[in-house]
Amino acid sequence: MSGVHELTRALVAIPSHTDETAAGDHIEQWLRAETDSRVERDSHGNVIARKGGGDRSLALVGHHDVVPPDSSQTADGEYVLETREGRLYGRGAADMKGAVAASLCAFRDCVPENSELVFASFVGEETGGQGARGAISDGFAPTHAVVGEGSTGYSAPGVTDVAIAHKGRRAITVAAEGTPAHASQPEAGTNAIYRATDAVDAIRELPVPETTVLGHELRGSVVVTEIEGGSAWNVVPEHCSITVDERTVPGERAPLRGLAEQPGISVSVDQDLKPMACADGDFADLALDAARESQHPDSDPAGHRQSTDGTPEHVVKPHATDAGWLAEAGTACVVCGPAEPGEAHTADESVSLSVLDRCYEIYREIGARYDSASAG
Repeated sequence: MSGVHELTRALVAIPSHTDETAAGDHIEQWLRAETDSRVERDSHGNVIARKGGGDRSLALVGHHDVVPPDSSQTADGEYVLETREGRLYGRGAADMKGAVAASLCAFRDCVPENSELVFASFVGEETGGQGARGAISDGFAPTHAVVGEGSTGYSAPGVTDVAIAHKGRRAITVAAEGTPAHASQPEAGTNAIYRATDAVDAIRELPVPETTVLGHELRGSVVVTEIEGGSAWNVVPEHCSITVDERTVPGERAPLRGLAEQPGISVSVDQDLKPMACADGDFADLALDAARESQHPDSDPAGHRQSTDGTPEHVVKPHATDAGWLAEAGTACVVCGPAEPGEAHTADESVSLSVLDRCYEIYREIGARYDSASAG
């Protein structure tokens, strides 16, 4: 077999929620031992390897940082791993060390003749994409990329689909300023909470961003998620702030300018994770063809791969990934990976071992088809 299961276990066992160095070390050492590729550990901590060459390049992209584990996922400072009923349980199994392992094995086994094949595992994806942004600023610019975030179970249970778009996220703070006064004489002041609630009413009326990507509708959202203000029960409040979560779509944003034009209101964008739309329909089709072939293998005498009755489809994802940063920089991306909706960041995070095998096959097939297409 490909060794995906063993490599996944090794990666998941390495704590990487506060420091990705050890996980990056393991990936780098594996690449140097298992491949004859050109391996680089950049100044950000990203691990990047290349093989082949040509006018076009395909990158298999992942990240080796994870969110902090639940208390049940650690023991004596180590991550707890458990395998049962065909699934590997542990922090990072789904998001996304399983996909990193499948990408590594596919990268090892592909032999490009007409194109460059790239493997990249970034740091800092969970905290805003620092690794991806750093690599891009240093010149990382593959022509196409497969980002191994979750796409299994979107069109039907157990089916590994190909996401051709995903939403982004803007974290927005709306601050309201007023004039304090004694609450017995409210007319002597200006109530910042009232100004903030007027802004909330305006936000509820904002048009929701939406677009269409390769025939698929992608609809965002704008939601007030927090409000904080006031200093005492008998004081007209001078300050109030609200937090807004906007899920963005490619090319569209909610029109916030009108909010800032209201008296006493200021608007700041604290985080802007980029949405993604695949800019190359032919590449999206190539990836889907590879997924469909791998979903239903002709034969599997060892019983390692799981077939389902479903057929992979082009889908859209609700969550931002590093594909957003790559797409903004000009790389045509798709997202395809083993994680299922609701698996990431949970106390019982797990990944299907048979789907890991399937993703290895998908990545390897995409690499072969891409190289063949590059010959023409």
